[in-house]
This record gives sequence, C-alpha cells and structure tokens, in this order.
Amino acid sequence: MYGKDSVILSDICKRPSGFEHLSPFCYVNILDKSSIEEAVVNNNIDTLIHFSALLSAVGENNVPLAISVNGRGVENVLEVSKAHNLKLFIPSTIGAFGPTTTRDGTPDLTIQRPRTIYGVTKVYAELLGEYYHEKYGVDFRSLRFPGIISTVEPGGGTTDYAIKIYYDALLNGKHICYLKPDTELPMMYDTDCMTSVVQMLHTPTENLSLRTYNVTGFSFTPEQIAESIRKRIPNFQIEYNICPIRQKIGS
Repeated sequence: MYGKDSVILSDICKRPSGFEHLSPFCYVNILDKSSIEEAVVNNNIDTLIHFSALLSAVGENNVPLAISVNGRGVENVLEVSKAHNLKLFIPSTIGAFGPTTTRDGTPDLTIQRPRTIYGVTKVYAELLGEYYHEKYGVDFRSLRFPGIISTVEPGGGTTDYAIKIYYDALLNGKHICYLKPDTELPMMYDTDCMTSVVQMLHTPTENLSLRTYNVTGFSFTPEQIAESIRKRIPNFQIEYNICPIRQKIGS
C-alpha cells in the first residue's frame, strides 16, 4: 500500500534534483480540477493525501492567494474524491484553534476562532470535508498537527524557526529568532507525523467517531532548543529580533 512503488508524488513545481530515486512524479495544479482528475485517472489512484497549502506567515502576506490555494484546492480535491470514490486525507493544524481555545487538554471538539487566514482555511477544510462525508459519503480524514520538525528547509510557518535554528547552528553558529525566547509551541518529528497519517488511513471508518482529531508530540521554547544545541555546539548564539506577525500567531 505504501512505498515508492505505490505512491505518486505531485507538485506544481518540477521535481528537485537529487530526488529522482523516489516515487514516480507528475505535475498537478491544485487550482485546476482537471489536472487533479487526470493524475487520479492515469495513475489509478485510490487515496489522495492533500498537503498543498500556504502556511501561516506566508498566508498573512498574501491573503487572496491563501484563500485561493487553501480554499479552492480543498474544494477541488473533495470534488475529485467524490467523483472517483477516493479516500482523502487533508492535514489540519493547531492554527485552526485560536486565542479562545483552551490550551490544556484541548479536546477534539472545541471552540475554533483562528486569527490567521491559514487557520481560517483549515477550519473550512475540516468542516467541508465533514460535510462531504455526511452528504456524499466521501471518506475524508484529518489530523490537527503541531509544528513539524524535519530536514526540509522552512516553508513559511510560525514554527519553522525550530528547523532553521539547526541549519544556522551548523552553518553559522548563530541564529536570529523571530519569536520571544519563552514562546512555547507544540512540535512533532516528521517520522512521527507520517506514522500518524498512516495509522489514520488504516483505521476502519466504522471506528472513527469524528473526521478530524488532534495529534501532538512535545512542546518547547526557542531558548530551550538553543540550550539543547549548546550541548553539542557550546559557542552557539541566539539573538531575538521579534516579528510582530509571527509572535502574534505564536502567542
């Protein structure tokens, strides 16, 4: 079911050099439903995993594009999933909550009043996916992820400092952080993230009482991660140049 012989990668960009050994690759424009449908039909797809989105900080700098990519893209994959009886996984985010959501023991069903367009469009994805499940029987599933730590360079999220700080530590011995030193945010390692996706996809639909669940790993602050790096690189330095937009999101 999984592995490079069973998974088709897709993007609006060309495959990066050095990744030719991975799964087959095809061009897909998430804003063009026929492009998605062509890939599904030509490759006999039975499951869609829809990662395409503009993340929190990038979305705040281009709200119309975020609405288009994060909103219209979800509508397109839901329509294709309905037409071709596909299982559909769309990741959600802790950004779908908001300042009025309880932080301790956050339940799966809770108040969601996000203050970013990324969060708003993810709530839209959750609700629209649930609607398509109830009305059309689409096997929609979702998990609300924290910040994901991986070897991939940052892509515009508020938690991305937790990736860049390692690059900077190795290359420069110094990191300039856009969040306050005591800003605690939940994180998860990418391997654990993908394990949770696989487990969610394997779960029989009759065992799911909801279509969207919370999932998390651990939490830390910029200062704590800097201290952990100093155990390996004693001279590592961190400075703080607070970005008001990202700090507001992180707080």
